[in-house]
Amino acid sequence: MQDLVNKIVKRYQTDKTRLMDILLDIQNERGYLSHDDCSELSKKLKLSTAEVCETASFYHFFSCKEARYRIYLNNSITSEMAGRQLVAEAFEEACHTSFGETSEEGLFFLEHTSCIGMNDQEPAALINGIPFTQLTPFRVKELISGLKEGKSLEEAAYESFGDGNNAHDLIHSMVNNHIRKRGAILTNDYKPFDVIKNKLCKRSPEEIITIVEGSNIRGRGGAGFPTGLKWKFGRLTKAEHRVIICNADEGEPGTFKDRVLLTEFPELVFEGMVTAAFATGADIGVLYLRHEYKYLLNYLNHVLDNMRKKSLLGNEINGCKHFNFDIRIQLGAGAYICGEESALIESMEGKRGEPRDKPPFPVEKGYMGYPTIVNNVETLASVVKIINNGAAWFDSMGTSDSAGTKILSISGDCLFPGIYEVEWGTTINDVLSMAGAYDVQAIQVGGPSGMLLSKKGFDRTLSYSDLATGGSMIVFNHSRDLLRDVVLNFMDFFIEESCGSCSTCRIMPTVLKDKLLKILNGHGVKQDLEELVSWGKLLKISRCGLGQTAGNPILTSLSNFRSLYEDLIQQDKEFDTGFNLEKAVVESCNFVNRKPVFETKNLN
Repeated sequence: MQDLVNKIVKRYQTDKTRLMDILLDIQNERGYLSHDDCSELSKKLKLSTAEVCETASFYHFFSCKEARYRIYLNNSITSEMAGRQLVAEAFEEACHTSFGETSEEGLFFLEHTSCIGMNDQEPAALINGIPFTQLTPFRVKELISGLKEGKSLEEAAYESFGDGNNAHDLIHSMVNNHIRKRGAILTNDYKPFDVIKNKLCKRSPEEIITIVEGSNIRGRGGAGFPTGLKWKFGRLTKAEHRVIICNADEGEPGTFKDRVLLTEFPELVFEGMVTAAFATGADIGVLYLRHEYKYLLNYLNHVLDNMRKKSLLGNEINGCKHFNFDIRIQLGAGAYICGEESALIESMEGKRGEPRDKPPFPVEKGYMGYPTIVNNVETLASVVKIINNGAAWFDSMGTSDSAGTKILSISGDCLFPGIYEVEWGTTINDVLSMAGAYDVQAIQVGGPSGMLLSKKGFDRTLSYSDLATGGSMIVFNHSRDLLRDVVLNFMDFFIEESCGSCSTCRIMPTVLKDKLLKILNGHGVKQDLEELVSWGKLLKISRCGLGQTAGNPILTSLSNFRSLYEDLIQQDKEFDTGFNLEKAVVESCNFVNRKPVFETKNLN
């Protein structure tokens, strides 16, 4: 055990900030993490055992349970809509164990997990990091039977490889891209590395920033901060090193556009990182890849290796003097909160993914204390097209306050789930028509942290002044129980994914969910609706976007579907605690073999 730990620690030069990589490598080689591993790491890295264990225990995909096959079944709303419950039961029956447990022979470990970026091909699961899509009870039975017979995961797969690079020798995945509509970014006219070879050294960094500023591109991750301005701030901050981070921790349920970009256009994304480095004077580059996309890791590293061989990464890139920049991939381990840039940086430094207090902002003091520019995958891909085609070209698309195009991930009750690139200014009605949505009751714009829209809002437009979105769009028809199925699922997601740092985010989502359950169980009164609104406001003082939007599933559904709530509350009552004394004491009475007194009809 010590030999393995020592070998892996040496691989990372005994650097405690690489704790995430060290833990991932130990688990990859042994299959799990033990308490002895944490103790040994604390000695080697000069960290307390508590510091090692708090990182190991924070992330969903680190496990202390030994098993040959780790099966993580997605429990997002799109998975539930596609028949997840029957698939989960089939896994338990075939593996002879329950979720959260390991089978007796130590062969299978079953666990629920949040969205894995396969919303257009659900139900889906990860088995030892490999995605298995469009699961059915029959497919589960055949899959597990094959593994028991000694087949490899690739041999046990029930579908051929997916389209495009999904069939690449370094991926070999059954995942499909489902690119339904291409626009300015997803066109097939991209010539890899043309910007690096023919544009960068012929212009100054300031000129590159001016072009990006002139295009009016804003961050595609959801916050919408002007990209050119962020680069300018980063360049002006004096430091020994500067850092470019590509945020590929695509964790918002319903979002899978970055997965497609990294599969089909990795060169475009990496070229965007190099362009950002040239403009800002950065020499350190990191792509933070969510663990759910680990199956792309070897392929992405292969692309980076080829870039280094062609002098498109490393020292004096493409012969450009003093332009030294390289990229490494940092794998996450399962934490939605790491989509927030400062939590992502904490994770990269080997810690729990907890957001930092701001200021200072990452562009002033980020990774390892250096000025750090964090951009989304789609943003960096767009920048390359902007440098190639000009600021005016990009700014001519979209609306006056929202330039360019937006890549959408559309799933749910529609005939054609997948990836759609549209210009900003597109209406929700247009989106629904493109995706072949039918009998639409509602659409969730921007994932659980966004807005649940009713038909009254279908003429609204996608733009930063109206409906800003990171790209997730989930359609629900009239067969769906919005409150019981959708809203509760979203609230469970936020409760599970809270880092627990802020008391508001740690407590209020559970309080709001309990209030919703009270209403759903028939004990709601008018005051409960008022309290949902007032209590939801408390979340706004949380220090990151997760906490601030954790009440949105309830608050936006209450705003746009108030009649659903009013139909459930008791109109003739002003007060109902929802507390049932008899139910509350049944378990304790059963334990001591007593009958509750209030059940005795004659006390005398």
